[in-house]
Formats: sequence, C-alpha cells, structure tokens
Amino acid sequence: MNIQEYIESGILEEYALGVLNEVERAEVERIARQHPEINRELKTVIASLDAYAEAHALTPPPDMRERVLTGWQQAIQAPEQNTSRPSTDDGSTQPRMVASAPVAAAPAATPAGEAVVRQMPVETANGSRTRWLIAASVALLVLSALGNFLLYSRLRETEANLEVAQTEQSRYAATQKAALNERDQQLSVLRNQAFRTVDLKGTPKAPDALARVYYNPQTKAVYVDVRNLPAPPTGKQYQLWALDNGKPVDAGVLASATASGDSIQQMKDIASAQAFAMTVEDAGGVASPTLSTMTVIGNL
Repeated sequence: MNIQEYIESGILEEYALGVLNEVERAEVERIARQHPEINRELKTVIASLDAYAEAHALTPPPDMRERVLTGWQQAIQAPEQNTSRPSTDDGSTQPRMVASAPVAAAPAATPAGEAVVRQMPVETANGSRTRWLIAASVALLVLSALGNFLLYSRLRETEANLEVAQTEQSRYAATQKAALNERDQQLSVLRNQAFRTVDLKGTPKAPDALARVYYNPQTKAVYVDVRNLPAPPTGKQYQLWALDNGKPVDAGVLASATASGDSIQQMKDIASAQAFAMTVEDAGGVASPTLSTMTVIGNL
C-alpha cells in the first residue's frame, strides 16, 4: 500500500476525532500495527489534537459550581416543602398536587378549581445552557483543529510538489545549457578556417558509410562528424586512427551518440597526419587497428 497516500487521506484525523465506526477503527488500528510510519503519524495526530483542545479549552465561570449546586438543592428540597397539607376555608385539609420535577409540570386541579404550576429553577436552566455552550465550543475547536491540520497537510504536499518541479526545471535548464554550449563549440569548429576537412568514405566492407574529420594542424585538435555508419556489434566501438607516414596513431573511440550522428565529438590531439580511418574494435579501444574491420578512410 502507499503509506504516504494513506497518511494524507485524513482517516487518521477521523480516527482521532472518534467519527469512525467500529469496523473502520479496527481497520486503522490493524494497519497502524503493521506499519510503524502510520503508527507514529497516528500518535502525532492524537497528541496534536489533544494539545490544541487543551490550549483552547474554555474555563467555566468561577461561580459555576455554586450555581449548579444551588439549583440541584432547590430541586431536591422543593418536593419536601410541597408535601404539607394546607387548610381550606372550611378548616379541612386537602392535598394540593404540585410538580415534583424541576421542569414545568401540568397544572393539577384542587377542589376549589385552583391550579398550581412551579417553574424550573432559573439557576438550573442557566447551568444547562452553559454546559451546552461549553460542549459546542469544544466541538467547534476540535473541528477547527481538524480543518487546520488537513489544510497544513495539503500545503505540505503542495510545497513538496513545487520543490520537485523546481528541481526538474533546474535539471532541464542545466541540460539545455550544456547542449547549447556543445552546439556553440561545434559551430566554432565548423566556422574556423584553420580546420581542414577530411571526408572519410566507406570501404567495400561498408560502401554507404560516411564520416567527416575536422583537423587543425596548428592546435592539433581533431573532431569527428558521423554522417552514416552501421551500428557496431554488441561490445564493440568505432575507433579513429590518424595515419602519419603510414603509421596508425590512436585518436580515440567514438561515443554512442557520435556514432549515431547526433553530435560532433572531439577526439585526441594528433601532432601530424596525412589520412584518417575508422575500424571496429573492442569497447574501450585497442593499441593497434584491426584492418579487416576498417569501415571508412580518407586523405587530407
């Protein structure tokens, strides 16, 4: 599974808030046991939410405890005070029905048709309202913390993607700069009148092969421009030779890009040469050419 994608899905925050059902919670716990990274992230989420709730918790008013206790005392004492039997006008005692609960009760009719209604104590109502407000505030704070955490996760993911994009852009810019530098160098070679051009034409072994050597007798620099060469066998490379008074001098091996005609390659400096040729040799080059594999040759 993709651990990072699972962590950023928000299910760990939902677990910490207790909004998942039993099956979902069990699944999260199972995955957390199997993956230490997820287990650590889950603990971090729980700790973060706890710290946020504790930092933004509302402190009840100082007199809240006394008001709640007073309201409950009144609610308990009220039934005892209303159990007395008041005398009627004729001197007889009749029970009067009153509400014994702290909430408003339906009126009870007395023999004289009188109804007695006792309302809920004001202190108890205020206490319930305050508790409800505290609970609502805590819930809002928890939801706010979850929203902030999710936003932070998305921001972190966006920053990571931006960093990757910047890295790719820098790499692409560096590649393009290197390519431009190489092209500028090649163009300077082609325009330099000091370079002599040597066309290397195919031998009977490869009659359609064609390459070109640029040789500067003053600086001894040598460049190769491949026009058409057969692909060498696996483990083989083309090797350039300079012929100085009939003696072959190693001028270096061709890179794969050069052999395919994608660029001009600078070879080894040659002090003196009257001709150039190419043979197919083992990768890395050899000390003496294999004449049977000569592919192209040309004279100055």
